[in-house]
Amino acid sequence: LCCECGQFHLLLDNHLYNFQDEVDDELTCHICLQPLLQPMDTPCGHTYCFKCLENFMQEYNFCPIDRKKLSFQQCHKSSLLVRNLLDKLIVFCPFKAECQQTMQRCELEAHLQNRCPGFKKYKSELQRKKNPISKGKQDPPARVETNTPKDPEVPSAGSSLVAESSAAAVVSLGTVEPGLVNPAFEEAEEGESLIQKCNYIITLVAETTTVEIHREDPEEELGMRIVGGKDTPLGNIVVQEVLRDSVIAADGRIAPGDHILEVNGVNISSVTHCQAVSFLRHPGPVLHLMVLQEKGFSNKTAQQDSSSATNREVIHVTLIKRDRSEPLGIKLIRKTDEPGIFILDLLEGGLAAKNGKLSRNDRVLSINGQDLRQGTPEAAAQIIQTIESRVNFVILRQPGVQLLEQAEDGSASNSSSSSNGGSPVHHRRRVDQNHYRRKSNYQKGYASHEKTVAIRKEPKESLGITIGGGRDNKNKLPIYVTSVQPIGCLFRDGRIKRGDVLLSINGIDLTHLNYYEAVSALKSNAASHSVVLKALEIIPLNAPEPSLDSKEQGFSWSPLWITWLGLPSYLHCCQDIVLSKGNLESWGFSIVGGFEESKGNKPFFIKTIVPGTPASRDRKLKCGDEIVAVNGVPAIGMSNSELIPMLKEQRNKVTLTVVSWPGSLV
Repeated sequence: LCCECGQFHLLLDNHLYNFQDEVDDELTCHICLQPLLQPMDTPCGHTYCFKCLENFMQEYNFCPIDRKKLSFQQCHKSSLLVRNLLDKLIVFCPFKAECQQTMQRCELEAHLQNRCPGFKKYKSELQRKKNPISKGKQDPPARVETNTPKDPEVPSAGSSLVAESSAAAVVSLGTVEPGLVNPAFEEAEEGESLIQKCNYIITLVAETTTVEIHREDPEEELGMRIVGGKDTPLGNIVVQEVLRDSVIAADGRIAPGDHILEVNGVNISSVTHCQAVSFLRHPGPVLHLMVLQEKGFSNKTAQQDSSSATNREVIHVTLIKRDRSEPLGIKLIRKTDEPGIFILDLLEGGLAAKNGKLSRNDRVLSINGQDLRQGTPEAAAQIIQTIESRVNFVILRQPGVQLLEQAEDGSASNSSSSSNGGSPVHHRRRVDQNHYRRKSNYQKGYASHEKTVAIRKEPKESLGITIGGGRDNKNKLPIYVTSVQPIGCLFRDGRIKRGDVLLSINGIDLTHLNYYEAVSALKSNAASHSVVLKALEIIPLNAPEPSLDSKEQGFSWSPLWITWLGLPSYLHCCQDIVLSKGNLESWGFSIVGGFEESKGNKPFFIKTIVPGTPASRDRKLKCGDEIVAVNGVPAIGMSNSELIPMLKEQRNKVTLTVVSWPGSLV
């Protein structure tokens, strides 16, 4: 039973309503013949339900009425006027025996949740069926744990994989009972199970995976940014970003939001940020990583998920297009019983069929490093259309699938990014769904100290520094020193160091300039006999990691993520991120931090972004981002239990003001 419309229907189908009056034909979808839901306009002037049109376009490429050529990307939301007219249609409450009220269609969900006696009775009966031997209020079947729970026994690094804030709630991945992983879940009434905003059991599915990374150059960067560590509120080491055309992107199995548990057999789930960077920067031709990957929300049991994940193999396939417009000859679909996208068919004579290494029913995990585990056929098509030449697929395949014979014309390249040209088959994934919490031990590891450096120099003598950052950078960083060259006057003076943030030169403010403006200001002022620089030195409170610099050979230098946390707030450059969602969706992120009486104020950080949710689809919010405000209301001084209800109150849209620092490059 759907809690938005109060009727039984498949999860992927449209809602059902009992309308009081006959609805005008102009407001009816000509696919399902029902009043429009989430109406979408086509370029040829017709309007359909979003889900109806999306499902239709997976099979056909024309408009259902006039059969003109059409793609889903060409369609757009109907006008606000049309959507308001539809929302104001009068409907009956579906629980006619207990409730005879009528209301506007847009008001039905709130009526069911808050006022309808019939829906309340249904929920009570459902609860009794689930728990025939009830132990009353003292022993509810699902719980939110707000204190540090007893650690369950799990193997290897999983035993120390725990979350950090006692104020955030637990997701028990070993059961089918859902937890409060993020503000999208409603708190249950006493004695009731926790449910999402509809009445089927939802659980957050995660699994541990061992990934073997091969590097031809042992010193080559992996190409990902990480955040977290036991000395931060995030606790675990989390992948913030995977860089394009990197070793990690070419492999395709690690995605933003993954937690790194082990590096070459060493448990890093409870090490400091600097220690984790050191382990991941260690050179070598082969790197073994154990990662915890969240797969999104599922209504399957853990046993079903386990069996489906462990009986498959991951394969890499590369297709080469002669130009951007060349089609691959692949039909992609979605399945109703499994997330992600699948290959329905390979067109005879097409590029994929000639290559012979893709097969029907293969699940597409990523294309050119872009995660499609919770993607749509439309998203995959859009990625493929923008690629000039090499299309790198990472696919999941059931064992025993027969491949088509390799074409002899040699029109496609080999299917692997590995050096031997083969098509590697990786070990099956092991599902380990134990996830629990530990107390945070957060202290800011860095402080800042402002200094003024006045030097006299020859007019033609250079400052001898290189800089990075700038407010035109995607993270809107302040200008900082990336190196001090031995040929300049600043090296001779010795007070300006790598990593210092430059505030001004000869009274000219540098804190709001972009990169090229800062370079110009530094060059023009360097021509004078005397230079006065104001800078901010970021100082570690504890002894720096002695091995970190030695591991940086071959790495382009940039400050570690944790050093940015020591900057004063006047150097923070905030940005607004607007998220939108449907009535039944989660926002799709979890938070840690906030005010605690014993520890005082701590910043709120994004810890997890769940695949397939609004936060994931938007792509702007990143793990490690600091939440400064929600809809303009400052978050400083709030506790976790105050911020979560504020997020839950936002029905379909929320504006998050965040400060985003780049993760440490490894």
